[in-house]
Amino acid sequence: MSDVLAELTQSRHFQGRIYFYTLGRKFVDESYDVPEEAKQIMYYSLAIGHHLGVVDCLKAVIECEGDEYLTWISGLPQDGEAFNKMKGYFVFGEITIYPEHLNMLALAFDRIDTSTQNARSQQLTRDFIAALGDIHREPTMYMMIRGIR
Repeated sequence: MSDVLAELTQSRHFQGRIYFYTLGRKFVDESYDVPEEAKQIMYYSLAIGHHLGVVDCLKAVIECEGDEYLTWISGLPQDGEAFNKMKGYFVFGEITIYPEHLNMLALAFDRIDTSTQNARSQQLTRDFIAALGDIHREPTMYMMIRGIR
């Protein structure tokens, strides 16, 4: 095990379950109190993407344990952008994947030699690439990877 991987096992985020959430839908929170004269500002904010009074409904599409996640991402080149993005989970306890990350991540995971992966890592790769494809087809979606201890 490399020094980088060994260091990641010491993260407080290593233990516990990791969930890959995707945006299922959005809605305007009706309880958000907006004066009538300010509603135009709220609608404008929504149009340009700000989350003023908007609730994101996330659903878990992938789940794994911390050790499974680390084994899975260890198939990526450790000096690459994809590994750096994905190891951010161990640093911050969550990462967000937006449409601008899709190509880089999909290509990196697709390039992993499946003969070097165990069955669980292969399944995580398939499920992850499928979820990235869903985001590609619906660019207002995003993914959040977050742990529960």
